[in-house]
Amino acid sequence: MNNQKQQKPTLSSQRFKTRKRDEKERFDPTQFQDCIIQGLNETGNDLEAVAKFLDASGAKLDYRRYAETLFDILVAGGMLAPRGTLADDVIRTDVCVFSAQEDLETMTAFAQVFNKLIRRYKYLEKGFEEEVKKLLLFLKGFSESERNKLAMLTGILLANGNLSASILNSLYNENLVKEGVSAAFAVKLFKSWINEKDINAVAGMLRKVNMDNRLMELFPANKQSLEHFTKYFTDAGLKELAEYVRNQQTIGARKELQKELQEMMSRDEPLKDITLYVKEEMKKNISEQTVIGILWSSVMSCVEWNKKEELVTEQAIKHLKQYSPLLAAFTTQGQSELTLLLKIQEYCYDNIHFMKSFQKIVVLFYKAEVLSEEPILKWYKDAHLAKGKSVFLDQMKKFVEWLKNAEEESESDTEEGD
Repeated sequence: MNNQKQQKPTLSSQRFKTRKRDEKERFDPTQFQDCIIQGLNETGNDLEAVAKFLDASGAKLDYRRYAETLFDILVAGGMLAPRGTLADDVIRTDVCVFSAQEDLETMTAFAQVFNKLIRRYKYLEKGFEEEVKKLLLFLKGFSESERNKLAMLTGILLANGNLSASILNSLYNENLVKEGVSAAFAVKLFKSWINEKDINAVAGMLRKVNMDNRLMELFPANKQSLEHFTKYFTDAGLKELAEYVRNQQTIGARKELQKELQEMMSRDEPLKDITLYVKEEMKKNISEQTVIGILWSSVMSCVEWNKKEELVTEQAIKHLKQYSPLLAAFTTQGQSELTLLLKIQEYCYDNIHFMKSFQKIVVLFYKAEVLSEEPILKWYKDAHLAKGKSVFLDQMKKFVEWLKNAEEESESDTEEGD
């Protein structure tokens, strides 16, 4: 028995009709553009009607395929050529961001159109971000008014969470930075962003994409100074942004200072060199109070401390005596001395082996002229922390009484001399 299947006869002239779904559709943004522009023109600039038209059209038109064309039209009124120009002979609409009024209220209304569209067609989210990145690179091709409108719109969309702050990467384009376009655009953008949210929310979004330390790059290399940044944005009415960047710079400088100090101490570099280095770093807007806190922390972390309470005090006194001249160089103000006292108190409380060392450390620093009478008395009276308060005040009682008596004797000697 022959189990092989017999081949069915075919007609040599037979033609097979290709099914429609197997045909590759030709990419034709022009036809898509005509449909969108015609629909937008029929809305008569009513943005509610625009949102409804876009919502309904998504069911008939291929938004996924023509996302770039769609967003070009909504922003610029037609398809954009390279460098952001619109050809004169291209069909266009005035129902777009660039033809709208240049004010925050109008841009907020347009932001709602984009918000509704992207919420309805979630797959447009990525395409929209790519579009905004592209538009920012095209800024030089737009008029000043068009740039202002785009900046306001982008700020509102960032505040609403429709865009990630990573789109700001486009502003670091060398040509845009060099010609001052990036900084001017950033002013309008941050104004509308902060108007919707506060500076803390803005900072949070910038941190999320590691952009919080890059804002200085909006200026050319020869203008990337804190002074220039602060003046530029403060004069533009963005004092909170200027202060935020100042704080970021200070935090960065503090971390750098602490790291370098610990390395210098581990190499046993001369105290004279360490002092000079710290004084130079203080020019980066770091206060003496901040410096004394960093120095204390660095001095205490460069030692392997004994775990026995009776031995650790002796070890601490020997170690701190060595670094007293360094600490004394940065306690020229009463507030710095008080800051150091609070740091010592906190350290002794947090490291239980040091609980009985507090008074001996303070006396050592008094003798080494790191601390003076007034800040010690102020600390004792009302400026101490709650941490270990009763233990440390008890330890200091006799020394404080001695200081008070010495002060009274000094005053009476002065009176007798007079």
